[in-house]
Amino acid sequence: MKPFLFVTDLDHTLVGEDKALKELNDELERHRQEHGTKIVYATGRSITLYQQLTSEKSLLEPDALITSVGTEVYLESDCENPDLEWSTKLSVGWNRELILEIAENFANELTLQQESEQRPFKISYLIEEAAAKEILPQLKLLLENQNLKFNIIYSGSQDLDILPLYADKGLAVKYIQEKLGFFPETTVVCGDSGNDIALFSVGEERGIIVGNARSELIEWYSNNQTEYRYLAKTFYANGIMEGLHYFKFLDKAVAR
Repeated sequence: MKPFLFVTDLDHTLVGEDKALKELNDELERHRQEHGTKIVYATGRSITLYQQLTSEKSLLEPDALITSVGTEVYLESDCENPDLEWSTKLSVGWNRELILEIAENFANELTLQQESEQRPFKISYLIEEAAAKEILPQLKLLLENQNLKFNIIYSGSQDLDILPLYADKGLAVKYIQEKLGFFPETTVVCGDSGNDIALFSVGEERGIIVGNARSELIEWYSNNQTEYRYLAKTFYANGIMEGLHYFKFLDKAVAR
């Protein structure tokens, strides 16, 4: 068996059912030890909330970490400092203070998320789905009128992230692929929500969408079906395991 690059979202993807998580962890760690597979977490959580999750759930130590919806990459195991090269790439055309100022025009609809989720290259709000349909086009237009370079991601029917133009989970995976020496056909990405669409759309990485995925990702998958994307029937880590066997990344089946 050859090594592969395993990339997964955390909440409601890898994490959700503890028994399945342990079984998948055992398989992945065995494959890492025997074949050199690398494990990467790609989460919308900040590094603060990621570390909180590691104290609550049994997660394997990752070989690299993507946090804050792709705006921070950690290649060192201590996770103290984001990768400087990646941060430098994102800084081009990014004006955080001006974006905050423009967003104030929608103060009644936009609620800033907690302080830990406000990062140098990420501004995060909560907005109800009905309001988002009306407000987001207006917000985008105002930002474009200021010639700002930005990326807006709305997911989970409530989470709005404003990021640098070239910041998302998928582009961060491409960056890590280059650093670790993997190709799309030896990379698998896993997710459950709208902010994971970038994982599946950036290239021909093998994609696993867990069975409990949110409606926005299911709809996107339905409109973008290919042989290298798989919609699992089972949920959480069980769905990931199902997909890994479908793509033949694991060399033995586990009865479910």
